[in-house]
Amino acid sequence: MAIVLAATGFFLYFRLESALDRTIDQGLKARAADVSALVEQADTGLREAQSLRGSDDGFAQVLGQDGTIVDSTRGLADVPLLSDNDLERARRGQTFVDRLLGEDQVRLLAIPVTAQDQRLVVIVGASREPRSSALADLEGQLVVGGPIALLLAAVAGYLLAAAALRPVERMGEQAVTISAASPGRRLPVPPADDEISRLGRRLNDMLERLEGALERERALVSNASHELRTPLALLKTEIELALDDPESAPALAAALRSAGEETDRLSQLADDLLLLAQVDSGRLPLRRTPVVIAELFDAIATRFRRRATDADRSIEVEAPAGLIALVDRLRLEQAFSNLVENALRYGAGTVRLAAIETPSSLVLHVIDGGRGFPPDFLDLAFERFSRVDGSRTGTGLGLAIVAAIAHAHGGTATASNSPGGGADVALTIPVAARG
Repeated sequence: MAIVLAATGFFLYFRLESALDRTIDQGLKARAADVSALVEQADTGLREAQSLRGSDDGFAQVLGQDGTIVDSTRGLADVPLLSDNDLERARRGQTFVDRLLGEDQVRLLAIPVTAQDQRLVVIVGASREPRSSALADLEGQLVVGGPIALLLAAVAGYLLAAAALRPVERMGEQAVTISAASPGRRLPVPPADDEISRLGRRLNDMLERLEGALERERALVSNASHELRTPLALLKTEIELALDDPESAPALAAALRSAGEETDRLSQLADDLLLLAQVDSGRLPLRRTPVVIAELFDAIATRFRRRATDADRSIEVEAPAGLIALVDRLRLEQAFSNLVENALRYGAGTVRLAAIETPSSLVLHVIDGGRGFPPDFLDLAFERFSRVDGSRTGTGLGLAIVAAIAHAHGGTATASNSPGGGADVALTIPVAARG
């Protein structure tokens, strides 16, 4: 503010100085024109010109070619107004000169004139004292008024800034009291629609997202604990039964087989949780290579064909020959293994692995002939630990992992029911990931 006020003061000072100089110059030009006309037309000269002699607003003088005083207003008969150098310049054209006349600063205008059969120089002048006095008055006003204006501006700016930042202080005080132990609390948002209120709303939205993430984390820990409790309890039970009858080889073998199954279940659950943790941290690694989709489907079908045969079911592959996608084969096998596992465990009829090529994407389906998903479950199908009540049980992580792998490839996963019955889970991979 001090810089602004100082710059404004300098601007006003120099503007007034320029305006006063321009006014003086314009007055001198008008007076020079009058004196030139008098010199050219009157034989009596300046001493007889009552309109110019002794004028309060200026004075005049006429010099000859050699610098002698031809005529002048009263009081200047013996004092040439121009030096030799200034006179030489005046003979060539209009010339302004600033000089000290006695104790007074004056400004002179000299112009060449031809009159009375000779080359003359007409000089008119005016005092610069009124100009200096006006500038001194303005300078004094600026010196006194500037600090006062600066003080008033500083006080007003401080009060305005304090009023503007008071909502920020209230939000800061409220933010100190917000923690994970006090969900639902929000920052106070001022009613005005300005930057601070928008900041408050965005911070409240961020708090809401953080609370949602915290709630999902708590749910994940709770569900994971529940899922881990069951196989651990079964594992402990099997070990205790084996210890009760250590001499029975069949009982011991059965207990070891059951313990092995529960260990596999624990290992799979740990792998699934690790993958989801990598997804949450944005670090799910992908090793993209060109993969022939038909070969990928054939490998998955071969892996599950014996199990499907034991259940009197079949697995069919429908994929165009030569269809290639740039994907992570291991992650994609993991996703489709989960889907085929679910289809064999909870579905019925033939399991079909189908690939459909579109101009913008590649859609990969796993379809079974069972009862399909309940309609109210479709929106929750890819939520973690979401399970259908009734026949579709398990950890509830399979479809969540499928969705995570699809998103890692830049695609999406969808769940629906086929028109003819049965569940249909599809992965859509954008065209950029195609080979």
